[in-house]
Amino acid sequence: MRVTLVHPAGFNFVPGQPDFTVLANRMAPIGILSLAAWLEKHGHHAAVHDCLGPLAPRGLDANVAAILATRPDLVGFSATTAGFMEAADLAAAIKARRPEIKIVFGNVHGSAIGAPLLRHFPEIDCLCLGEGEGLMLDLVEGRAPAGIPNLAWRDPATGEIKTNPRRARIQDLDSLPFPSYGKLAGFPSGYHLPLFSYVRRWGATMITSRGCPYTCSFCDRTVFERLHRYNSAAYIYEHMRHLRDRFGVRHINIYDDLFTAHKKRVYELCELLIKKPLGVGFNCAIRTGHDDLEMLRLLKRAGALMVSLGVESADPDMMRRHKAGVTLDAVRETVEKIHAAGLRAKGLFIFGLPGETPATVRATSDFILSLDLDEMNMTKFSPLYGAPIWDECAGGREGELHEDWRLMNCLNFIYLPKGFESREEMDALYNWHVRRFYNSKGYRRRFSHRLWQHRWSLWHLLANMPRVFQAARYFNANKTKLEAAKKDFPLHPRQPMNLRATLGAELQADARA
Repeated sequence: MRVTLVHPAGFNFVPGQPDFTVLANRMAPIGILSLAAWLEKHGHHAAVHDCLGPLAPRGLDANVAAILATRPDLVGFSATTAGFMEAADLAAAIKARRPEIKIVFGNVHGSAIGAPLLRHFPEIDCLCLGEGEGLMLDLVEGRAPAGIPNLAWRDPATGEIKTNPRRARIQDLDSLPFPSYGKLAGFPSGYHLPLFSYVRRWGATMITSRGCPYTCSFCDRTVFERLHRYNSAAYIYEHMRHLRDRFGVRHINIYDDLFTAHKKRVYELCELLIKKPLGVGFNCAIRTGHDDLEMLRLLKRAGALMVSLGVESADPDMMRRHKAGVTLDAVRETVEKIHAAGLRAKGLFIFGLPGETPATVRATSDFILSLDLDEMNMTKFSPLYGAPIWDECAGGREGELHEDWRLMNCLNFIYLPKGFESREEMDALYNWHVRRFYNSKGYRRRFSHRLWQHRWSLWHLLANMPRVFQAARYFNANKTKLEAAKKDFPLHPRQPMNLRATLGAELQADARA
């Protein structure tokens, strides 16, 4: 069976504005690259199409043609919430041209909602709920749908929608092959890490663990669930060497939720990289409480440039409510240790969670500046269907949710906490903080001292300066129009609402039956 795995472009911009987010960061779609490698390991043909790729065509019809040109028997879409409606439109167009092609959807949105999606989107034949390797292999090898764990499917004979039991999670992640980066058109030169987050090019991303035992209110764990599993140090080292030798990669961002949770493997990896250097730098994320100065110093010697830590808010009540187990004193101590080890510290924050007010945002802004961070990212809160906080947001007790899946991309305030009068007020406060941080004396001083280190990021900006100027002119000339577009942006005509309630009603009906 010929399989084509698709990463939809999604809705990666603010309504009415040109999409130049890929100018600052274009990441390889690791999920479908991993699935492609897994299928080929077992003797099946797999193609990859990244609708956000540097060589991808623009427009629905052109992308459908490119997908069909791979002659697939099955097309698999990896669709986040923001990308789901575009994936559905692509799938419907594929079915209209080639109805015999099987369509399967996976990723967090499908895993969180499940079977109700099949009732609203007849072009989707089945859903992958959770990890995809075993399910996809069962599908391409022709196993009967009724016997495939993790599958939600529509019986072609009766039209009945069924959800199979979940399968056991993969315990030995080292048994998985390296992602098929070579199937990605334009890799690595057309893909790049966030600007000013690396020193040497080219860049790539890796994920070396799955699952997280913590229960932050805003995180969806429906794909990899809560059991933490991880690659060995030896596997990670060989993966890094593969990227260097095969593709010339010289910097890697490791996007694990809990990279340092298992300290023994971090020590082993660092010792390998120190003993047998690869000449590859890397960034990783840590969690406050899973760090010590010795480990951070080892990371520095092994080639780490920057470590990130999730903080979310500087309001103690907000922290207890949304990120239990992390205190502001512990965050400050962790940042001090990161700097003492000679590493850069990046803080990750969320603006707009339930309970947020202008006062909590200003307190968070003050705290951020007091930490003397090297970099920071403040995300606009987007509730996810599978997150513990979804029902609270959808219920309307603490604020107002505008459920437009395309806008759930962390670039728009779709949730309005009751502490704010309007989303415009939130945008103004968000912009105030961003300007405040990047105009601060501390950040400017650090940035100016590192200009030469970041010459590749500067070169990338200069090479794309015409696009930057074009976007700036567009924004300045169309401010009123853009603001109106944001307020009046129409919902996709096919998007259903509040499917979590539908799912809950179905589960109750099944229990009664």
